[in-house]
Amino acid sequence: MNNLEVWMRGPIAGLAPLLQPVAHAILQAREEVNLMMIDFPEELLWESPAGCASVAFHLQHLAGVLDRLFTYANDQMLSEEQLDLLQLESVKNQYNVNVKSLLTRFNNQVNKALTQLKNIDEKTLLEARGIGRKRIPTNVLGLLFHAAEHTQRHTGQLYVTVKMLKNAQSGTIQL
Repeated sequence: MNNLEVWMRGPIAGLAPLLQPVAHAILQAREEVNLMMIDFPEELLWESPAGCASVAFHLQHLAGVLDRLFTYANDQMLSEEQLDLLQLESVKNQYNVNVKSLLTRFNNQVNKALTQLKNIDEKTLLEARGIGRKRIPTNVLGLLFHAAEHTQRHTGQLYVTVKMLKNAQSGTIQL
């Protein structure tokens, strides 16, 4: 059954029906990210082939976007720690970052998002929410949908970057 995509495996237990697609997209991304990062060379983590964002950026951003958007969906403002982590997404060659730490953070954030999804009442999905200090208007469902689609978008971008870097390292392609 694991050869099926997550959405084809049926409902996630304890999750409202309208939130199933959000969970399916996020869980699919987690499976794909963890699979593509198997044996990824640490020395390529910060490389930006053809000016694309690095693997490290995508892994940091995947965790950060889930954290931030779910915080807004919970009708909260970002903490200082979240703002600091957002700033770090644009910092290259961080000395204390490696593939394992980035995957651990992403996987933990997916678990946290799933827990939050299980605690959301479907009746609240159209409740107004604000994004950021400007409180850009949206609603709970909009934030959750964007969290899912943005996670999928960066998973795809990460896939291409990983493939390019691994192929360049093996001499299959030149960058």
